[in-house]
Formats: sequence, C-alpha cells, structure tokens
Amino acid sequence: MIFSNALIGLREGLEAALVVVILVAFLVKTDRRWALRHVAVGVGAAVGLSVLLGALLTYGTSQLPFETQELIGGSASVIAVAFVTGMVFWMRAAARSISGELKGRLDRALDVGPLAVALVGFLGVGREGLETALFFYASVQTAGTGTLQPLVGFVLGLAAAVALGVGMYKGAVRINLGKFFRYTGVLLVVVAAGILAYGVHDLQEAAFLPGLQSLAFDVSATIRPDSWYATLLKGIFNFTPATTWLQAVVWVAYVGIVMPLFLRPHRVTSPAPATVQPAQPATRTAA
Repeated sequence: MIFSNALIGLREGLEAALVVVILVAFLVKTDRRWALRHVAVGVGAAVGLSVLLGALLTYGTSQLPFETQELIGGSASVIAVAFVTGMVFWMRAAARSISGELKGRLDRALDVGPLAVALVGFLGVGREGLETALFFYASVQTAGTGTLQPLVGFVLGLAAAVALGVGMYKGAVRINLGKFFRYTGVLLVVVAAGILAYGVHDLQEAAFLPGLQSLAFDVSATIRPDSWYATLLKGIFNFTPATTWLQAVVWVAYVGIVMPLFLRPHRVTSPAPATVQPAQPATRTAA
C-alpha cells in the first residue's frame, strides 16, 4: 500500500512541482518577480482545495451507512482511474511541449493582471491536486480503517517530488521527463487497474453491480489475507485473494486495452513537401 501510494504521490507531485518550477523560472528570467506572490497564491489555493476535498471525502463519509460508503468509495475509485488514465496519456503527449504552453499562458496572464496570474498557478497545480485527493480517498477505502499506510505513502511520494522540483530549479537534478513519465505511466496503469477492480468490488458490495458471490478464484487458503505477501500484493496491485468474475474481467480488460495504447510508438508527422509551381512561359510583348 505504501509503494503504490508513494508512486501516485511522486507522479502527481512531480507534475505539480514541474509546473511551479517552469512558472517561477520564467518569471525570474524575465525579471517579473512581482508576479511570484500571485503564482504562490494560486498554487496555495490549489493545494488547500485538494487537502480539503481529500479530508471531506475521507472523514465526511465515515458516518454514512455501509452501502452508501461503498457506493461513494467505488464511484470515487472509478473517477480516479478515469482521471489518471487521461493524465498518463496527456503527459505522454505533452511532456515535451508543457514548458512552452505554460510560459505562453503565463505571458498572456501577465498582460491581464494579478488575478489571471494566480489563476494560471491554480489551474496548473489544481488538477494534479484533485486527482491526488481522489486517489487518497480510494486508497483509504481499499486499506480499511486503522492504518496510516496510504497517508505515509502519499507523504513520502510528495516529499520526494518537492525535493526533485527544488533540485531541478537549482540545476542540481536533471531528469529525462519523457522516460520518467513513460516508466511511471506503465506502473500507474497496473496500479489503476487494481484500484478499478477494487472500486468494482465496492460497487458490488453496495448492491449497485451484480456478481458479489460469483468468484473467479479464491486463493485465501494459499495466500492468507493477513500474511506479509498478501499485504504486499494488495499494496502494489490491489490484489485480493477472493476475486469476483467482474473484478477479474475489468482488471484484464483495462490492462489489455490501456497498456498497449500507452506503449504504442509516437507517430511523427513529417511536414508536407512544398509544392513547386511550374514556371510560367515568358510572354512576348508585341513591338
């Protein structure tokens, strides 16, 4: 559980840190330091909103009936997987152009005013923050009550992301972002498949989806749920010894569709060749 949550915290945190590094470096290099405080306000608001959402989801639903909690938890897991799927594909395509896009947005916002500058910081960090909040809630639901593993994992991942962000800004750390997001994207697809399967199980327990008693396999006798290796498998892959057919089908379908699409080579489109106009014959002017 710590590993998967640390991976999510590292991935989401590094994306947010990368946004902040690009914005701060752009303002410093263009000698517009007056706007740094407005970017800080936007980033702070995004972080605060993300923490508030995570707290509301995690602790605000604890007094609800069991089926309602499972319905909310399963729905949050499905939404979180949808977010992370879109995120890994977006970052796969935008890793090389994100710097130019952010600088362009900030340059236009500087002409508008402080509120627009703060909005660029808010939107740049807010998406990763909201995704992290949803993932945190889904992880807490998966881990159950009485454990701090999801929180510890997220804190470790976010702390590492902040350290890498500071190192990148100071030039002490250089990361091949294309390879980083590719390798972590592969791991996240597997983690997301487990979260999706567990979300389906929650929806089955909420009686929203059928098949709760229809098991594809039950290896509880071999892999005891309280053993260290069962905890390891659950923490990394969200594996459960007793898995329903619907869970198994969803896991296999997600990995079987998303992984090949994510790993397919980029299509490099070459510019169209210039059209050469045929030379016009010279016209003679009558004397």
